[in-house]
Amino acid sequence: MNRLQGKVALITGAARGLGLAIARRFVEEGAHVSNSAAVRRMFATVAKRFGRLDVLVNNAGISGVENDPELRSKFRDKQLQQAAELAAGGPIRTHLDAAVEVTDEAWHRMIAVHLDGTFFCSREALVLMNPQLSGSIINMGSIMGTAGGAGAVAYCAAKAGILGFTRSLAREVVTRNIRVNAIAPGWIDTDMTAFLDQLKAIIEASTPMHRLGEPDDIAWAAVYLASEEAKFVTGQVLSPNGGWHMSQ
Repeated sequence: MNRLQGKVALITGAARGLGLAIARRFVEEGAHVSNSAAVRRMFATVAKRFGRLDVLVNNAGISGVENDPELRSKFRDKQLQQAAELAAGGPIRTHLDAAVEVTDEAWHRMIAVHLDGTFFCSREALVLMNPQLSGSIINMGSIMGTAGGAGAVAYCAAKAGILGFTRSLAREVVTRNIRVNAIAPGWIDTDMTAFLDQLKAIIEASTPMHRLGEPDDIAWAAVYLASEEAKFVTGQVLSPNGGWHMSQ
């Protein structure tokens, strides 16, 4: 308890899922938590109300299929069919073809929400953090930004960009004692992954811990990176993923 006592934290996308879990744990640990969607306005509100910003969590994001039941079903069913063909010894006759089917609009929206959003919020946060000579920025990446994932080229590209942005910004602002890190979750049981249905069994089987993660698995990682316990940690990617992908 009280690991974030007195800190002011702004969490984007905190209405549900991982963002909500992070917000709850931050509050339990003593932080004052703000959440909003309009970038410049929300930072102006934080500055006026608190006069400082200690932690920014860039969590807002999309899967790209959340508002398209047909696309969700197509993605899931093709993955299942491909897995069945592989288990039967092949040949593989089902192909995902996401790279040739993704529209310009869908590609640009994915990059805008994830990568542009992370950049714009970080830029505004630094206006407050720079004069303080302190702060912690936590960007939400994904295991897909490291390992890649078939059928999700736009999502993977956006998340990989966030990891590169994290390392670059970390080197730039370390002179002001501002830390920048990323969390790259593995497969987490949220409303974003609910549509996977039978695919979850395949994912669990390929995960050494044989389960999907829980939102709190990510929330506690964020608490750590925001706290003084991580005072020697910057430019790093913390990836709670049950062993699905191992690096370093």
